[in-house]
Amino acid sequence: MRAELDKKADQVSAMFDEVAEGYDRTRSVLWFGQMGRWGQAVSRALDLRPGQRVLDVACGTGTSSRALSRPGVAVVGCDFSPGMLAVARRRVPSLEFVPGDALDLPFPDGSFDAATISFGLRNVHDRVRALAEMHRVVRPGGRVVVAEYSHPTSALTQAAFQAYLRKAAPRIARALSSNAPAYDYLADSILAWPTQPELAADLQRAGWTRVEWRDLTGGVVALHRGYKSEDVRD
Repeated sequence: MRAELDKKADQVSAMFDEVAEGYDRTRSVLWFGQMGRWGQAVSRALDLRPGQRVLDVACGTGTSSRALSRPGVAVVGCDFSPGMLAVARRRVPSLEFVPGDALDLPFPDGSFDAATISFGLRNVHDRVRALAEMHRVVRPGGRVVVAEYSHPTSALTQAAFQAYLRKAAPRIARALSSNAPAYDYLADSILAWPTQPELAADLQRAGWTRVEWRDLTGGVVALHRGYKSEDVRD
């Protein structure tokens, strides 16, 4: 099965359940082994310190959560796909994984020092609401980092990226995955994604301040970071 761009939660969750076991392998091939480098960039942008607590929303198989792990830092992964969480708990048993929807996070207000979502914001039907939920669960003065496929900064790279998503990526997925249509959704959702300034505006609408972004791999991926005002009391 595949999900559609209306991003109904039950469709998206079921789709990820189906691809959970082979998801990391397929994604590594699709993105030429860059996922680890992008995960390290997220970790650096969060700048986590001992004694801090970070929430990894849409954590999937736990790969993004493991990239945040370091001595003294409490990492909590959250995802709405039971299949993905089962893989995460098996592969990263040292971390805590909690079932939950990005639009209604199962955590108290201000319970984390930071929150992040890597390549998962595309899969919710209301991204501003999801960003507002992360704002709610982060303490005043805390921060958020969003990693997502984006829009390359040069016209040539943009054209090549779009051609890859439309033609090459589906062929690779058909060769590697038991659910190739799921990766047609992947391509469609990336091509429909807002630009870097548009996503920055969404973060501001959700309450985040001092919003900035940095392009990775020529804009194939963008990191957005924002802060929760010290004056905010949820």
